[in-house]
Amino acid sequence: MERRSWNEGSFRPAWAVPPPRSTIHNPRSTRGITLVELVVVMALLGLLAGITFPTASAGLDALRLNAASNSLVSFFNAALNCAERRQQAVEIAISKTDHTLRLRSVEPGLSRWLELPSGVTIRAVWPSLPQEEDQPVRYIVLYPGGALPRFGVEIASARGGRRLVQVDPITGVPQVERFQTP
Repeated sequence: MERRSWNEGSFRPAWAVPPPRSTIHNPRSTRGITLVELVVVMALLGLLAGITFPTASAGLDALRLNAASNSLVSFFNAALNCAERRQQAVEIAISKTDHTLRLRSVEPGLSRWLELPSGVTIRAVWPSLPQEEDQPVRYIVLYPGGALPRFGVEIASARGGRRLVQVDPITGVPQVERFQTP
């Protein structure tokens, strides 16, 4: 039996076989997508994004509001702990225009800031005072060993969700009250 190379005879590997001529020159045999298919897919993606965007943005607003109320609870706890454990008067400055809170004491180096997340605003500081509209910053002083004042901060999101973070004067624990949105 004589040996033949694949160039000499009819034996050819599958990778060496060229495609039939009819598929090379036929434009319908090329694979791809048409412009109509691309437009249909883009329209479906736009419709899906339009339906899910309001739900996703409302969920993000609710997460920001919850994070801000939890931050306020932690901030008030820190102020109450500083007043009781260090036996020093602590001042809380609440700015409605900047949406920030500042904690400071007479001890050097004891100063903390809290800035609310974007989209969350300070709506009111409780209890409301008659001259409050004229003052951009409201001050609350916590004395060591003294009775706690009843105070709170009402925050709101851009979509109308509201929370009231207030300190209970009996227990001294900050609490979050959720308002029902209409």
